[in-house]
Amino acid sequence: MANEPKGAFIQRDKETYAIVPRTPMGLVTPEILENIAKVARKYQIPIIKITSAQRLALVGLKPEIVDEVWQELGLDVGPAVELCVHYVQACPGTAVCRFGMQDSLGLAGELEKIFVGLEMPAKAKIGISGCPMNCGEGYVRDFGAFGKKSGWTVIFGGNSGARARIGDVIAENLSTEEVIALAKKCFEYYAANANKKERTARFIDRIGIEEFKKAVL
Repeated sequence: MANEPKGAFIQRDKETYAIVPRTPMGLVTPEILENIAKVARKYQIPIIKITSAQRLALVGLKPEIVDEVWQELGLDVGPAVELCVHYVQACPGTAVCRFGMQDSLGLAGELEKIFVGLEMPAKAKIGISGCPMNCGEGYVRDFGAFGKKSGWTVIFGGNSGARARIGDVIAENLSTEEVIALAKKCFEYYAANANKKERTARFIDRIGIEEFKKAVL
């Protein structure tokens, strides 16, 4: 819609909007939460929803208050409908989890800085886990990685939507730096060769995982 307020998207009622502040890896502070609550009360925002992307969606905003709400939140926009990398999801990894084998929050933070908001043929999502239990859901994200004691295992082409696809393992025993370098190659090749609105899962279905691996490894 031409007159949609910036950083918002229309809801079912065709009258109100939702916004999704950017909360990298789902990490928030007491100050952020207190300010969200204060803004929600002030503007009588009816719904605050924790999303599957480890973010908070504020839903039911009249278009005329959207700019003011963003200003008072003081947070960046978390992409939610654009054709780009939307978010990086991550488990706690070695920061706190007793099962963590690799620093998932550290890797996810680096990937967040590089990729979130980067234009793609379709929306894309990243999932990072500190151990093979995969709480960061990397097997059903466009790009995923999980940690073992020997290093990172990297996955590409997963999807959890209506046509679900388990992603393919494309590399194992990588360092954090190698994962970042491989992520760049994967997304560059996908961006250059996928059709518009073709998610990575359908892209891999079309070209085949072996062809993809030849191009990026």
